[in-house]
Amino acid sequence: MSSSHSSPVSFVRPAIDARLAGFVQRRRPEVLEIGAELAPLLDSLDSMLTGGKRLRPAFCYWGWRGAGGEDVPEIYAAAASLEFLQACALIHDDVIDNSDTRRGLPAVHRQLAALHADAGWDGGSLEFGRGAAVLLGDLCLAWSDEMYQASGLPADALSAGRGPFDLMRTEVMAGQYLDLVEQARGADSVEASLRVMRYKSAKYTVERPMHLGAALAGRGVELAPVYSAYGIPLGIAFQLRDDVLGVFGDPELTGKPAGDDLREGKRTLIVAETLSRAKAAETRRFRDLLGDPGLSAEDVEWMRAVIVDSGALAACEQRIDDYVGEATTALESDLIAEEARSALADLIVAATARKH
Repeated sequence: MSSSHSSPVSFVRPAIDARLAGFVQRRRPEVLEIGAELAPLLDSLDSMLTGGKRLRPAFCYWGWRGAGGEDVPEIYAAAASLEFLQACALIHDDVIDNSDTRRGLPAVHRQLAALHADAGWDGGSLEFGRGAAVLLGDLCLAWSDEMYQASGLPADALSAGRGPFDLMRTEVMAGQYLDLVEQARGADSVEASLRVMRYKSAKYTVERPMHLGAALAGRGVELAPVYSAYGIPLGIAFQLRDDVLGVFGDPELTGKPAGDDLREGKRTLIVAETLSRAKAAETRRFRDLLGDPGLSAEDVEWMRAVIVDSGALAACEQRIDDYVGEATTALESDLIAEEARSALADLIVAATARKH
């Protein structure tokens, strides 16, 4: 791959997209045979799978290439299986956070609630939507495993990849739970935010997909420390950038309303930094407003001003730069195949750029 021609993500995207579409297409008749009523569920899944940055498959693919793996069709199928895990996490995450939108469309539970309301069925539409979304997320989790096993890679490679593949699933669920706990505690500490980021994002988005690629290529043990030194700081930087965009991002680009993270009351690092730096009176009002679904545009503007004036935004940007520096240094290892090294350097930019 020459990075002048395409980014490392766009290089893998067409093959990943094709395998996901093919997999669902093959499963569709099996599912519809169970009942025609399942069609809207699959349609919701299609809309969920169409978007997305494809970062996890990209990190898995380049982790494989960095370990000397060839550009073979089977690696794309194994890497694409991670998008089903991501779909499961996002569908469930939106139910947990009660989010209205995802990638500029109604969240899956909202789509399915609308189906219930339009049909005039019994019971509450919101409850139906949430229940149906949980089940669709579970189906995605099952399909993630199925797609991995059916990727066509040799049995010994799949067996070697099982460790990181299984651990990644455990860590993301555990990280989601830690996130819930921190929200419930109203935790404000920077350390608590970093721990959630490490498990819910850094390991899951970058480190484990790369470990998976290396293990599938037969060099998991050798490359794990190098890929961790790159993946953990980059994964935290990626989540930090996401959190900054959640407050300051352009809705056209993020697919979410401006200040949505503030309305949802997400206990992000940028919030923790703000609460530890702002003046006492500002801190009190900031805490009162955080998590209010009815936040006005003026409230959001005031909160943004406090984040900037307290130095919290600058502190987060500095952290992103520091983490990017760590990830960049880790790439100097000559254990990583040369061609993959430039792609992994480009991925640092793709994951942490100020606009997505």
